[in-house]
Amino acid sequence: MANAMLNIRIVQPRMMSIKQAADYVGLPLRRFPRICTVRPVAMPESEERYDIRDLDRWLDQIKAGNADTDAEILERLG
Repeated sequence: MANAMLNIRIVQPRMMSIKQAADYVGLPLRRFPRICTVRPVAMPESEERYDIRDLDRWLDQIKAGNADTDAEILERLG
């Protein structure tokens, strides 16, 4: 039997839908918008998307114990 080599390239999208972003960070879709402080980006002629770099930065802050407090979140919304 001959050996075959597959050259498969998988591209991770940088901009993700809310469902993809929730899956990426490991949160249920219903909880994701309540917990995640990353703001989605308004894409031209499309729905909002989440930048994977922003999601990674948010996860790194949580791991380091530097997650935003409720007051900081409310301040950004105001």
